[in-house]
Amino acid sequence: MSLDTLAPARASAPPALDTAPEPAFAPAGRPDAALLAHITRTLAATAAEHDASASFPHANFELLRRHGLPGLVVPRELGGAGGRLAEARELVAAVARGEPATALVLVMQLLLTRLLSQPDCRWPAALRERVLRSAVREGALGNQLRVEPELGSPARGGLPGTVARHTPDGWRLSGHKLYTTGIDGLRWLVVWGRTDEAEPRVGQFLVPADAPGLRVQRSWNHLGMRATASDEVLLDEVPIPLDHAVDLRAPGEWITRPDPEQQAWMNVLLGTLYDAVARNARDWLLDFLRRRVPSSLGAPLASLPRVQEAVGEIELLLLASQAQLDAATAAADAGRPWPVADSGLLKVAVTRNAIAVAELALRQSGNHGLDRANPLQRYHRDVLCGRVHTPQEDSALVAAGRIAMQPAAAG
Repeated sequence: MSLDTLAPARASAPPALDTAPEPAFAPAGRPDAALLAHITRTLAATAAEHDASASFPHANFELLRRHGLPGLVVPRELGGAGGRLAEARELVAAVARGEPATALVLVMQLLLTRLLSQPDCRWPAALRERVLRSAVREGALGNQLRVEPELGSPARGGLPGTVARHTPDGWRLSGHKLYTTGIDGLRWLVVWGRTDEAEPRVGQFLVPADAPGLRVQRSWNHLGMRATASDEVLLDEVPIPLDHAVDLRAPGEWITRPDPEQQAWMNVLLGTLYDAVARNARDWLLDFLRRRVPSSLGAPLASLPRVQEAVGEIELLLLASQAQLDAATAAADAGRPWPVADSGLLKVAVTRNAIAVAELALRQSGNHGLDRANPLQRYHRDVLCGRVHTPQEDSALVAAGRIAMQPAAAG
């Protein structure tokens, strides 16, 4: 994709997944095992195609909308299913087993709608309800746009280069955002920026994805997670109403302790996504080892003790990830989320395990695993992307190490 190609933020409406006379959306509900299995199978059927072409999987989201799943964690009083982390995790795992780029966009949706569902949300009530109801009624997707070419990730500090200029009619927003995951399917953009005031305030601006002055720069051409449409967004005097500055604060007010519950949701869901891809790698390898019968051996590779040992190592890694994800999920749903530093370590550990599983599978399968005709190389490319999500490994380890070295409390 050319770096200088400009395109409207909203793509034309994609064709429906099939021609069955189903409603455009369904009331939000908690999916059962049969529906989750159907989602996995359906998404897996086109996953290789979307990876090869780096095309956004519109049909996948039509399927999720038909079952009301973008509104899974929206409160019941707003029409959502009020899903807990356990239900969100089951859904993300099922989607990721089918097509992980779809799962990453879904994770961003679940995190945003859960954030807006909290009693202490600082957004204007009417706008918060509008976004949440659109997720339930229309399957509208949203994401937060934070990373910039100069700033990098705001998690590491610094003022955003995106500036909101106050006008008699509202705000005019100008800036440049990177890695806007899911941009081709988004309805709502929550843009991180600062005001042009003498003493600038920093915060979030709600921007409809079809706002005038907003353009997408097609630059996403990564090794993995290729179908996420994580392109760049250019904002040129984008007009928004005054009340769409949904949470502005003095810069120092943003230097607060992260919410342990929101961090738990983020790290569990991201960990679940990449763990699911690693399980795909394990399953492909097992099938390969059972079927592959070298003429020099006269028996399946699965019969070799050294191969069985390697598979046992994979099982160890996956069991460790499952146990950690299960524990963190149960704690969060019981109202006792892990401390933020521990939650960050969870994300690091599960990501490391997922990458190790894929690499072990490649080691056992040799050239077959690297062949583009087989999905293992795709699983490997996708799990590598787990490293780049906040918290990144160095930040998580430094935070945990700093806490560990603090003097023990007296008494």
